[in-house]
Amino acid sequence: MARGIYVTGLGRRGGKSTVALGVCELLSRRVARLGVFRPLVADTGDDPLLDLLRERYRPDLPAGSVHGVSLAEAVAMVADGKREELVARLVERYRELERHCDAIVVVGSDFEEAAAGSHDGLHREFAFNARLANEFGCVVVAVVNGAGGTAASVEASARSALHGLTDLGATVAAVVANRVPEGVEPPALGVPTYVLRETATLAAPTVAEVAAALGAKVVSGDDAALERDVRDFVVGAAQVPLVLDHVTDGALMITPGDRADLLLALAAAHAAGELNPSGVVLTLGVPTDPRVLRVVARLSADLAVLAVEGASFETIAKATRLAGRLSPGRPRKVETALGVFEDGVDTGELAGCLDVTRSTRVTPMMFEYELIDRARAQRRRLVLPEGTDDRILRAAEICCRRGVADLTLLGPEADIHRRARELGLDLGGVSIVDPATSEWREEFAATYVELRRHKGIAPDLARDLVRDVNYFGTLMVHSGRSDGMVSGAAHTTAATIRPAFEIIRTSPGVAVASSVFLMLLADRVLVYGDCAVNPDPNAEQLAGIALSSADTAARFGIEPRVAMLSYSTGTSGAGADVEKVAAATALVRERRPDLPVEGPIQYDAAIDPAVAATKLPESPVAGRATVFVFPDLNTGNNTYKAVQRSAGAVAVGPVIQGLRKPVNDLSRGATVKDIVNTIAITAIQSA
Repeated sequence: MARGIYVTGLGRRGGKSTVALGVCELLSRRVARLGVFRPLVADTGDDPLLDLLRERYRPDLPAGSVHGVSLAEAVAMVADGKREELVARLVERYRELERHCDAIVVVGSDFEEAAAGSHDGLHREFAFNARLANEFGCVVVAVVNGAGGTAASVEASARSALHGLTDLGATVAAVVANRVPEGVEPPALGVPTYVLRETATLAAPTVAEVAAALGAKVVSGDDAALERDVRDFVVGAAQVPLVLDHVTDGALMITPGDRADLLLALAAAHAAGELNPSGVVLTLGVPTDPRVLRVVARLSADLAVLAVEGASFETIAKATRLAGRLSPGRPRKVETALGVFEDGVDTGELAGCLDVTRSTRVTPMMFEYELIDRARAQRRRLVLPEGTDDRILRAAEICCRRGVADLTLLGPEADIHRRARELGLDLGGVSIVDPATSEWREEFAATYVELRRHKGIAPDLARDLVRDVNYFGTLMVHSGRSDGMVSGAAHTTAATIRPAFEIIRTSPGVAVASSVFLMLLADRVLVYGDCAVNPDPNAEQLAGIALSSADTAARFGIEPRVAMLSYSTGTSGAGADVEKVAAATALVRERRPDLPVEGPIQYDAAIDPAVAATKLPESPVAGRATVFVFPDLNTGNNTYKAVQRSAGAVAVGPVIQGLRKPVNDLSRGATVKDIVNTIAITAIQSA
């Protein structure tokens, strides 16, 4: 039977969505098959939170399998005296889902939904959710709204929720007070109690959400402009200087469509970097001169301009009632919510209270979230040389929100700040260093001259060279100002790792620096090496690659069982290539007698127990290998790409190994998610 966790709120807009997301994230690291369920959904079927949780954690579950009935159906059944039948139907739907899951997070119904139908049985929603939690066999995580509260009021709300649920027979695992002001600490209630801090970006709707609620037409602005948070509103009714004085960061200006002067002034101020508004809403249905709109689009393509038919007062009234919502199309808001949850909750303690046994299977999502957890636990300082790349900036914001690492971006400070503003990013926790103007430049040049004295490097050349962001970043790592570096989104592999080979160099006893890819398959993680650095290693180097790969596997929680790959298994074949692998295997056994290793061995015998039983029945590695060492770069690179594309595996890497301090290379096609994963990996390596 799947373990069930029922997340229910006490009070409107308490932030149950943030807690439900955080609990799902926590459990996704511990179970392979996580389910989500919502007993009641809106009559329209529109439930952004449920869509987000299903798509993020169990996209294989049909949308219709994760909810019970619509609010209208529930109201009708209660009105007809079929309350018990309603509960029975919801239990039946839950049990159907339970058969496909190891754990299920249930998101309780909302007071806003209950208000829409106040028939007997639904207006007592608190009791209704407690009853369902009991019928489902779930433990409860109760959420209370602490917005604007004092320590006394937060404690009273939390205590009321705890005793109310307990009196109704529910088992309360934890209480979470959300949107709590700074300075208010968790009350002592006898069960784990946590406080999540009020975060403006979570409560703020996006421009797209405002447009949808107003039925507005998008006149100008790209997708990124529509994803900006609306943190404030300003009415454009006065003259230009006075209105601009009142435009705060993230403000949405609402003004009649004939105020071309205000529209142009705001676009110009935004393009100049003087103001950072979220957008403009033009009211009254007054068409704006097309020439003005063309100028605005050229001045500031990432400034959203919306148009509505209604009057300004009506528009303001609607817009100011909106609140941000978690949904699949709001990744920045999702990362913010997870950061808030992880900052406020002792996830280890909560996982123990929820009593969910960790699965022996390791899915890609479980592995990726484990990386984030481990990086957060040992927070390190990392440098990202490509500070002007949009993907790097977005990844840096996510890492700051999640507490993955303390980051330094390299590049012109004004350019980085301007681009971050244009993208609507918050880089408040990120340091920025410009190699061209840094006070460290002379020191780094002198260091490089000393390190490369045997090459006769002149001081003037060194001064020019250390302006290169990859050399500068590598010297930051060498000097201890950073614990590791991640680059390659806009540079070749050679440009990224050459400075590391020259400056940081390999660890003592390591034959050669090399690389691995962490291959995240559907139910396990494998290590492939070397697929990116050494074209044709000799036996000595191949043994070194095997030992480094085994160490890397162990560092990331993968029990190393090493397969030294060849076109021959055991003594079935001969030739120089086979002999090289056999010699390398012998060296590995000599240097690490404790390490399970087999070779030469073919890939099928290494991974498939049935084939292994025929070819090498007594081997402790055959059929169970976790580390695959390829004989050359040609074989390794082609194999990892073949598995990645044909088996749908996630390839994380290349992870550079064997250096004194970690420097990792990104693919130039890396996604933001790839960059976040690599930052987490580098942080773990440096720890």
